[in-house]
Formats: sequence, C-alpha cells, structure tokens
Amino acid sequence: MTPLSRFGMRRRLLLAQSLVLVAGGVTTWVVASVVGPPLFREHLHMAGVAHNSDEQYHAEQAYWHATAISVAVAITVAAITALIATVYLSRRLQRSIAEVSAAASAVAEGHYDIRVAPPQLGDEFDEMATAFNQMADKLQSVESTRRQLFGDLAHEIRTPVSVLEAYLEAVEDGVRILDQPTIAMLREQTGRLVRFSADVAALAQAEEAHATIAPEWVEAGEIARAVAAAMADRHDAKNVALAIRVGEGTRLWADRQRLAQVMGNLLDNALRHTPSGGHVDFSMARVADEVVISVTDDGEGIAAEHLPHVFERFYRADFARNRQRGGSGIGLAIVKALTEAHGGHISVASRGPGQGATFTVVLPVLASTTHDGDQREAVPTMS
Repeated sequence: MTPLSRFGMRRRLLLAQSLVLVAGGVTTWVVASVVGPPLFREHLHMAGVAHNSDEQYHAEQAYWHATAISVAVAITVAAITALIATVYLSRRLQRSIAEVSAAASAVAEGHYDIRVAPPQLGDEFDEMATAFNQMADKLQSVESTRRQLFGDLAHEIRTPVSVLEAYLEAVEDGVRILDQPTIAMLREQTGRLVRFSADVAALAQAEEAHATIAPEWVEAGEIARAVAAAMADRHDAKNVALAIRVGEGTRLWADRQRLAQVMGNLLDNALRHTPSGGHVDFSMARVADEVVISVTDDGEGIAAEHLPHVFERFYRADFARNRQRGGSGIGLAIVKALTEAHGGHISVASRGPGQGATFTVVLPVLASTTHDGDQREAVPTMS
C-alpha cells in the first residue's frame, strides 16, 4: 500500500488544492521577482529618479513589500476558499459514495429492492447512480425469475412423481395390480417427466444457440411445409384446420434444425390453445431483407396484461389448464431464444380472451453479426 493510498478522499482533495496553491504562489513570486524589478526601475528612470539613489531604493523596497503582502493575502484567501470548497465537496462525495457502498453491500446480501438517489454532483455521478439502479433492477428481476423457476420446477416434477409414488404404493399394497391401465398411467407420468426434462434441456441449448447454431443457406418454405406435414395428424385428431401459405424468395442464412424447432413450437402452441373446430394459419413471406413468419389461431386468445410475459420461462396465463394439457411453459421461451440467436425478433398480438392470437417472427435473410456482436465467419453467396 502506497502512502497516498492511505489518505482519505478529503485529504487527497485538500492535498491537491494545496499543491495548486503552492504552485500558483511560487509562480507568482518568481514572475514578480524576475520581471517586476527591471520594469519598475525603468519606469522610475523615466520619471526622473536617479540610478542607485535613495528614492530608487525606497521605491523598490515598497514594491517588494507590496508584492509580498499581495501574494500572501491572495494565497491565504485562496487557501481558505479551497478548504471550504474541499470540505463541502468531500462531504457530499463521501455521503454519496457511502450511500452507494451501503447499497452495494445490501445487494450483495440479497436485498435487491434497494435503490440510490442521484447525488446531483454532475452527469458522471448521476450516471453512476442510474447504472447502479439498473443493475439492482436486473438482479431483482433475475432473482424473481430464479425463485419462480425453482418453484415451477418443483411443481412440475412433484406432480408426476407423486402420481408414480401413489400407484407404486398401491401396487405394493395389493390395492392395484400391474395391469394394462396401471402401466399406461405409469408410462404417461414417466413420459411427462421425460418431456419436461427434454424441454428444459432444449431451453438451455436455445439460450446458448448463438454459440451452437450451424447456419447455411436454407429454403425456409420447404422447412415450413415439412413441419406442417409432420403436425398434420395432430391437427386432424383435434379437428383443427391448418392452412399454410408460403411466398416466394424465402431462402435465408439459418440453422435448418433450429428454424424447424421455431416453427414447430409455434404451431404446437397454437394447436394447444385452439379448440376443436378452430383454425390455425401459418404464413411466410419475404419482406425487403427479412423473412416474416406468422402463426395465427382463433383460439383462447391472450389478455392484455399477459402479453408482455408470454415469452418468459414457465409463464402461463392459466396454470391449471396448461398443466392439464401437459405444456411446460417454456416452448415460447425457446422460440424467442432461437429467434434472437439468428439476429431476429418475435412479437405477439391478441385482441383479448377468445379472440385468438398472432405470433410473428422476423428473421434477417443474412445476419451479419452473431448474438454477441462478433463478426460471423465468411458467408457464401447464394447459388
């Protein structure tokens, strides 16, 4: 530790002010000593005062005394002013820094709801306070999401595990036999666990997709038709009409598997929320340098207060009904992560409950940067 590092902020400010005052005083005295006397004598000679006379001697003594008194008074006044300014500013700075330090310690202990007020000491300090508050907001949001995540994970796992445990105990106690209906129930619950673990793994992979996607020139229209064909039986089984419209020029630089996952999740989400007799429309078109994918259904719709949250992990507007359908609540979060990994964005619109919903994915034909802003590898031209 250097000697200067042991000084507090107030001492450092005072030391800096003192150095400035000393430098100013020395400079003033040197200039007055070197430049002043020759000029003073010249003016005395011009006024008729003889060289080396008593009048010249007394006049020069008066000059030196006046200069010394002026420099001393100026330095004293400046020192007092600097001391007052240093004390005032240091107190304000210490109070502001102490507040930020205490708030940072509170955040480190898990109190993410704490905020600091702008110290009004300049743009830099106000920006520091704003940045701290933004950090606290983000940490509070992350902590809230983490708690909800663990709660949802526990609930999703607890339900099938409880059913499995109950059925196994019933079989052990002889209340139930291991017949076909019992095996079917056990398979259903284990399948639910397997699907849930697969969804969680898919979400983790999707959120790291910017590092794992393998883009190539793909014909998005062909992928859309293949995905729709794979899901046609499920739509027919539920008596939901699926219409697909693909425009020209839907070739883009993307990961084929990830793009198919985006389309499949959107269609699966629409199917789960569309009742028997409903309709799901899938459309894709080239707009300027982007490919726009839209999935519209005439099902349950989404209330306005839920729209900002539909892409959050495990968020479901109606938890009970969605659990009955077997949805894990992370399909749309996967879609969002994969879309952003391709440099695109996703949005949702709904006129309200019972009015259906429209999900729109916009992907650039050629993304020039990766998710974290680094330049992509050389992209081949379209053949």
